[in-house]
Amino acid sequence: MQDANTLVQVASGANAPLPEQNHETPRVVPRRLSNRQKAAVVVRLLLNDGADIPLEELPDALQETLTHQLGQMGLVDRVTLDAVAQEFAEALESVGLSFPHGLAGALDAVNGKIAPTTAARLRKVAGVRQVGDPWERLRQIPPEELAEMVQAESTEIAAVMLSKLETAKAAQLLGHLPGPVARRITYAVSKTANVTPEAVEQIGWSLAAQLDQRPATAFADGPGERVGAILNQSAAAMRDGLLVALDEEDSDFASIVRQSIFTFAHIPARLLPRDVPAVLRGVDQPVFVTALAGAETDGDKTAVDFMLSNMSSRLAENLRDEMGERGKVKQAETEDAMAQIVGAIRALVEDGTITLIEEEKEE
Repeated sequence: MQDANTLVQVASGANAPLPEQNHETPRVVPRRLSNRQKAAVVVRLLLNDGADIPLEELPDALQETLTHQLGQMGLVDRVTLDAVAQEFAEALESVGLSFPHGLAGALDAVNGKIAPTTAARLRKVAGVRQVGDPWERLRQIPPEELAEMVQAESTEIAAVMLSKLETAKAAQLLGHLPGPVARRITYAVSKTANVTPEAVEQIGWSLAAQLDQRPATAFADGPGERVGAILNQSAAAMRDGLLVALDEEDSDFASIVRQSIFTFAHIPARLLPRDVPAVLRGVDQPVFVTALAGAETDGDKTAVDFMLSNMSSRLAENLRDEMGERGKVKQAETEDAMAQIVGAIRALVEDGTITLIEEEKEE
């Protein structure tokens, strides 16, 4: 009868065991695998262990090749598996530094670190079809810019974009659209049930390509926002005079500037009552007392009452006492103190600590 040891077979392709010598267990050597087969073994091993491998970031051709290879592997013996795992571990340990794949990956790595004009030019060189998910890039675009893109597209395309955004950002996007347009897009979402993943991806790359084709601008903010930021730091008399002059020259531009202005008098309409204590912590108390004591206009006095009514009664009483002791405050000191409070509010907004109430824009 043939020795049972000679009949031991491992997975398809494994070398046959050596003949028995001195009644010892025969030696089994690993299968010879190609690099593609080794990659499939490693991926399967990691997936079995529950690892989250971002395979979707690979180019489509590599994803297809890997999937076909996984389907062709069959069984792999433990000796071969251990050998491949050991080789993979040694390869990882020998890596000193890893660089992104291709020009598109390099651009993602240095995003925000190189000049916008340079990045825009290189993205055109990289081409429309890049590695990764185009929707990730689109999700980083401010909702007001997405609203401009949506209105230039068909209702069906806009419905797909709305469906791919996070719910909060999708709501912000709808808020920047005219009512009839928002209603048409919302209804069109009901017709996206049969849209294929390939179509969604193609739409994403098409929209991302539009971002690359947009000319680079020298300023991050619009003209109205820049003028508004300047007037925020200007004296009240100068600000009011310039706004009157802008109304005479270009009333539409003046309206945009007014929407960008945030002064001490705007606090009751833009600041949530619960955020008043956070503002107090960001301003020295003497500065706060100066601003409160120097308020003269009806708008500024309303802001004072708003802030005092949304803090602890004990702190509000102390501030009122200090305001009485402060006496007459010079206008320049008052405006400087109010500017510091407004600056503290803007800093909290930029840090994401608080959120201002959005003003309703005039139609």
